[in-house]
Amino acid sequence: MNSDWNKDLKIKFTVQDPCQLVRKSFGDPVAEDLRFVVKSVVGEENFVDMTPNRSNNFCCGGGGGFLQSGYAEERREYGRLKLNQILATGAQYAITPCHNCHAQVHDLAEHYEAPYHTVHLWTLICLSLGVLGPQEREYLGDDLKEVNVADFTSMY
Repeated sequence: MNSDWNKDLKIKFTVQDPCQLVRKSFGDPVAEDLRFVVKSVVGEENFVDMTPNRSNNFCCGGGGGFLQSGYAEERREYGRLKLNQILATGAQYAITPCHNCHAQVHDLAEHYEAPYHTVHLWTLICLSLGVLGPQEREYLGDDLKEVNVADFTSMY
């Protein structure tokens, strides 16, 4: 993987620790693996961790069937804690390895008009490998839509 594409752009990223992967399953070791991958892709200097994080990270409010429950107002109100946690990082992107987290964190940003984008972990990995297709780029902010990793790998 290549993080050279972000050396000059300096786009900041944070990561959501999914309850199903971290708190309820594999614990901090999988949270550390997640951070290793994200830092490898965006550059360690461009990663901003949430506080608290790992096993102590706040739930986004989208899991446990809540996302599909139809109680959008209640779900969003619960999710404000996560929204404020993301905003406190100053990151332009929230990386989510879980589909429920992705849908909830994305919805929170849209509903509250928050200044961050939500992307799946795999989208970021594909971007760094230079294999992200044009349709998947639609989920990125304008600052990343035109990034071509091949432009950076040819320098070395």
